[in-house]
Amino acid sequence: MTERPTSLRERIRLIIFEAETPAGRRFDIALLCVIALSVVAVMLESVADFQMQYGRELRIAEWIFTILFTIEYLTRLWVVHHPWRYAKSFFGIVDLVSCLPTYLSLLVPGAQTLLVVRILRLLRVFRILKMVRHITGAEILMRALVSSRAKITVFFFCLVTLVTIAGTVMYLVEDHESGFDSIPASIYWAIVTITTVGFGDITPATTIGKFIAALCMLAGYAIIAVPTGIITGELNRIDQGDRSTDACPSCGVHGHLPDAKFCRKCGDKL
Repeated sequence: MTERPTSLRERIRLIIFEAETPAGRRFDIALLCVIALSVVAVMLESVADFQMQYGRELRIAEWIFTILFTIEYLTRLWVVHHPWRYAKSFFGIVDLVSCLPTYLSLLVPGAQTLLVVRILRLLRVFRILKMVRHITGAEILMRALVSSRAKITVFFFCLVTLVTIAGTVMYLVEDHESGFDSIPASIYWAIVTITTVGFGDITPATTIGKFIAALCMLAGYAIIAVPTGIITGELNRIDQGDRSTDACPSCGVHGHLPDAKFCRKCGDKL
């Protein structure tokens, strides 16, 4: 499916987007390590003791990671045949978002004290999303989630209807002293009960209330299995036959059939 690399640009593209070559595997491993280290640095920066003792070192590390990810992002745009398509793709946006906060902090005076800059700096944690593209089967799982969105939506609305009815009934049969002092509070109890979380901050006191609670608990175990079955069915339907690991030279997407001649996303020739 992939042409024999005849130029530096094509060789670099194969290294960055293809994981089945020795150079591609080394690049992926190195990138995963850098992503993991950058996320650890963000986490440590949120710890007051580390910030006070190693604040300067963490800021230097952040700039090093930002420069590396910027170079990687620009290189990806350079090697793909259609940079704008990659820039608009999910991972293209993630690549951009992982670099921007550090540069944006330079435009705001007193960046260390402004809450808005702190929120922007938290976006750096989304670099971990870049790891998804290197996990085997991740794209199949994403396609299964997208394919099952209609069924999941129907299930969600049915669940909302159920907890609304259960909460309303509990509001009618229970005393307000038990915590069921409003329908929203009672719906909150129904959600906690049906999802088997069981915080225990609101508990029924009457016999009929306890009976309804028992029914909600039993229903919760059956309800949890529904979305799992929906997604599993979509996975079995989608994951039929081997998929090629070759990336589209135009947009970088993977997961084509072995005999595919055109990209399943952008339509360009493979």
